[in-house]
Amino acid sequence: MSAGLVTGVALLGALAGWAAPVVADRFTPGPGSRRRVAAPVGALVFGGLAVRCDADPALPAFLLVATAGLVLALVDLTCLRLPDSLVAAAALGGGLGLVAAALAAGTPGRLLGALAGAALSFAGYVLLALLPGARLGFGDVKLAAALGLPLGWSGWPTLWLGLLLPHLLNGAVVLVLLVARRVRRDTALPFGPAILAGAWLAVLLS
Repeated sequence: MSAGLVTGVALLGALAGWAAPVVADRFTPGPGSRRRVAAPVGALVFGGLAVRCDADPALPAFLLVATAGLVLALVDLTCLRLPDSLVAAAALGGGLGLVAAALAAGTPGRLLGALAGAALSFAGYVLLALLPGARLGFGDVKLAAALGLPLGWSGWPTLWLGLLLPHLLNGAVVLVLLVARRVRRDTALPFGPAILAGAWLAVLLS
């Protein structure tokens, strides 16, 4: 993809990031003040996907999931919630986008990988959520399943990395906050942003 197109996609991401707090305000008060942070994050997320996906017809599907993910991250950071409607929007946008990509590229078989990714992500997170002392909510489980679609589409290495990275990222963040005495061991923290960041990094790194 040319530098001009990557720049255009990054600017689109900045716009999505700028608008994300406005949408998030409908689910919880407060995120609107984070617009200055959300815009550059959106540009980074979209720009990274554009560089990684290049001419892949699945890029629009990835961007749709990322758009919903920006809003989900803000809501979860604010009130520890992952609204079903937003998670469903991510799953629907990503799913329909991948179907269109498969038809455009003539590779319908890749949809099986996407569905397998969603199923494995859902099953894995259900098991984790049911463990004694687990702090995962079923909103996290549903989000992991939604992100399993694009991760599965990208291939098994990407899927496994997307399942592993959120726990490494979250562990690092928790450790830093504990050392800084910003939280205690029993403090409830959002896990949705780690799931989203881990999936994004998995696509970029694989």
